This record gives sequence, C-alpha cells and structure tokens, in this order.
Amino acid sequence: MTMVWTRALRGLAAAVLVALLGNFPLQAVAADAEGEEKASSIGGRFLLYSHTGEIVADQHFQDKFMLVYFGYTFCPDICPTSLSIITSALELLGKDAEQIQPLFITVDPDRDTVHQMGAYLEHFHPSIIGLTGPMQMIDRVAKSYKVRYAKVPPPKDDPENYAVDHSAGTFLMAPGGRFLVKMAHGIPPEEMAQRIRDFLP
Repeated sequence: MTMVWTRALRGLAAAVLVALLGNFPLQAVAADAEGEEKASSIGGRFLLYSHTGEIVADQHFQDKFMLVYFGYTFCPDICPTSLSIITSALELLGKDAEQIQPLFITVDPDRDTVHQMGAYLEHFHPSIIGLTGPMQMIDRVAKSYKVRYAKVPPPKDDPENYAVDHSAGTFLMAPGGRFLVKMAHGIPPEEMAQRIRDFLP
C-alpha cells in the first residue's frame, strides 16, 4: 500500500471517529459546595481504536473495573516501567484480574498507530488493550481524566525524535465508569494489587 493511500485511509478513519464523537458527549464535570471538583468528574466517555484495529468505547467495559494509563510507546522509561508494574500487579491478582480491564491510551497518536501499539504491547500483560485515534479524541479523553501532556521540542536534525511530557498516574475506575483511586507512578506492584483488591467484590 502506498504512503498516499495509507495517509488517505488514516484521514478517513479519523474523520469517521470525529464525526461519531459529535454525538458522544463526555461526562459532565461536577463540583461540591466549596467549588472543588468531585472525584466523579474524573473519567468519561471515549471512542477510540484498539491495538487490534477495532473501534472501542468505554461502554464495552461497563461490567468491569478499568485500570487506565496514559502514555506513549516511544517513552524511554516511565511508560514501560508503569506498564510493567501493571503487568506484575495483574499477575499477583490471579483470577481476580479477570474483573479488570487494563487500558493503555496513547498521548502520541501521530506515531502510535494501531500497528505500533500492537507490537509494543506484546511485551506486557496480554489483557492490556492499547487505544489510539485522532488527536481531537485523545485530547478529549485526556481532558476528562485531567491528564496533561505536551510535546518536547525535538533536535533540529531529527524532528520525529521528540518526547512527550505527560501525567503518569494510573486510574482505577469502577464498573460503570466511576472513579475510585489514582495510583502514583512507581507504586510497587504488590501495593497496586492490594489497592485494586480492596475494591473488588
């Protein structure tokens, strides 16, 4: 397939998802009496491509706990460390891990194609689903999780070799999409597994 056709197909796919997004509202932000955001304002709707090329929505996981992490496949250390911790925590949970759907949402969709995400996730727990899509949709889901990210200017002689600064916490969401807890980067897998187990029925 030529580069022109590849770009055309990616553009068409992006247009379809963005069109669907127009009728796919995000969860509204709530505030308490003091004007501070409630935990219920974290998280929301999404419609993205999985690392196997399928269109995936949050509603596909309504009956499971979601373990949500934002990052990118070209990340040199933070993301592979976090995904390794998630992998170890899921292994420690044993059969209880069947109640969890881990999601890896890219903040670098320009480079993190479906193929790139699929190849990268071969190194981590097989239940992790990678999600990518048009930047507009990544921006919306990241905003709904209060995740910040920004490109770091690359070397002038290698414009594609850029890094992305991003929030590195892992979110645990209850069935139905309710926010439960955000776990800091570097949490030991044993602690992550226990914190997840505390919420399981």
